[in-house]
Amino acid sequence: MAGPNPGSRRGRFAPYALISPGLLWLLLFFLVPLASLARMSLSTKQSRFDFDPSFTWDWGNYADVFQKYGVQLGRSFLFAAAATVLCLLIGYPMAYWVAFRAGRWRNVLIGMVVVPFFTSFLLRTVSWTVVLADDGLVLRVLRSAGVVGVLRSIGLTDGDRLLDTPLAVIGGLTYNFLPFMVLPIYVSLEKIDTRLVDAANDLYATGSAAFRRVVLPLSLPGVFAGSLLTFIPASGDFVNAFFLGGTRSRMIGNVVQDRFLVQLDYPGAAAISLVLMAIITSAVLLYAKLLGTEELA
Repeated sequence: MAGPNPGSRRGRFAPYALISPGLLWLLLFFLVPLASLARMSLSTKQSRFDFDPSFTWDWGNYADVFQKYGVQLGRSFLFAAAATVLCLLIGYPMAYWVAFRAGRWRNVLIGMVVVPFFTSFLLRTVSWTVVLADDGLVLRVLRSAGVVGVLRSIGLTDGDRLLDTPLAVIGGLTYNFLPFMVLPIYVSLEKIDTRLVDAANDLYATGSAAFRRVVLPLSLPGVFAGSLLTFIPASGDFVNAFFLGGTRSRMIGNVVQDRFLVQLDYPGAAAISLVLMAIITSAVLLYAKLLGTEELA
């Protein structure tokens, strides 16, 4: 009777050996820092210059997140959601046109979408202060068209200014994260077999019906990925709110920056970060459930 085959035993453990570098990386650079952050969030500072807070199971840090910074937290998700919707409205038609209509210019146009990544995120944001300046061309055009008055009536602008307003922050977020929406949607659309659309047309489907029943469902994985890649970093962003927004436009990322780097309140900043992470994770799971991503694979 033949004994156990050493080769089959090695084959059984081969998958674990292949994923072990990734698991080790995840452990060292995600789980360990996350545990350290959780421990810090339950610590207490004895004074402003206490650089080593004592671990005291202080759950009050979490209560302070909602009591003191609930407005900034809600504003962050509102701005991020608005930017995500705008990116989708702008990015989907752009990706659709490039995927199905650009022809030999397809690679050039996709390259133009990627070009902003060759410029610093900070520099791109600061450049918006020039674009939206009080004496700039954009504001003059909007004033002459009467758009500024409409925006002021719904609270998106402050007087006749665009800078230091919620609209400027949302615009900056939309501009900076638009490529993260366009590229995943383009990949999904580019993979669609155009013969499926032709078959729908052969079955007397109109162009809009073929889009709703064939193209849109097949592109939902790209919409899902693009929405996550836009909403998650936009929720924690602080650069756009710092340079483009005023006191009414501070986001939760600005609070974390202030508590950690200015106030030196490490426990408070850690608690805010963990609450933000928990809310985003819950929102992503709910969004995946509503969109039915388990059926999109």
